[in-house]
Amino acid sequence: MKHGFFTAILIVVTYAVSLGFYIWMGTTPPDSMFHAIWKGGPIVSILMAMILMIIAYTVERSVAINKASGKGAVAEFVQSLKQDVDCGSIDQAIARCDEHQSSLAAVIRAVLDRYKMLAVHNITDREKRISELEKAVEEATVMEMPLLEKNLVALSTIASISTMVGLLGTTLGMIRAFAAMATSGSPDAVQLSLGISEALFNTALGILGGIMGIVTYNVFTSMVDRFHYTIDEAAFYIIQTLGTGKSQS
Repeated sequence: MKHGFFTAILIVVTYAVSLGFYIWMGTTPPDSMFHAIWKGGPIVSILMAMILMIIAYTVERSVAINKASGKGAVAEFVQSLKQDVDCGSIDQAIARCDEHQSSLAAVIRAVLDRYKMLAVHNITDREKRISELEKAVEEATVMEMPLLEKNLVALSTIASISTMVGLLGTTLGMIRAFAAMATSGSPDAVQLSLGISEALFNTALGILGGIMGIVTYNVFTSMVDRFHYTIDEAAFYIIQTLGTGKSQS
């Protein structure tokens, strides 16, 4: 519900801003670039709203992923965790997870908590312990990954829609241009130029929105994939170490 509410508010705000900016462009001097973009027609305001949404989602994802990275370098954190687990300092490893406050730390902490619970219940069977620890990883990952992947689908969708809306604007502009050419006698040069201008500006803005959406989607997807790989690599090592019973709580 919160995610849907955020998206709805973002759509309203970005379109209101872009519409206001579009109206303002119409008041600029005829020889200015803003006025030329304004001639692209009302679809320009929709394309600008999509670009603003991409920027907003980019900022939101950057903040969220930076928060998920926790405090300090991830590689150093993983190395310290491995040393703690090798030495049997489970409580110290848990404290280190609490201090790091990352998605990786949340998953590893779930594994360590499950290990301590198994120790309390005196579960010594290796296969049983490994199975329970792997289940803890799966449960914690299911909770963390949606937070990392949030709004990525929205970015991909906007990238696709932006291109299609730009194509729609291009088509309308070309219709206007051909209509000017179809007039009896000599073609209306003003209407012809307006139609071509409308087509080109809509094409440019649609392509720009598509490029921005695709690039940001791929960048954030790659970052999430690296997070997932780091979690799997660290969890596998810790599970195998704890599962052998070498570490003591």
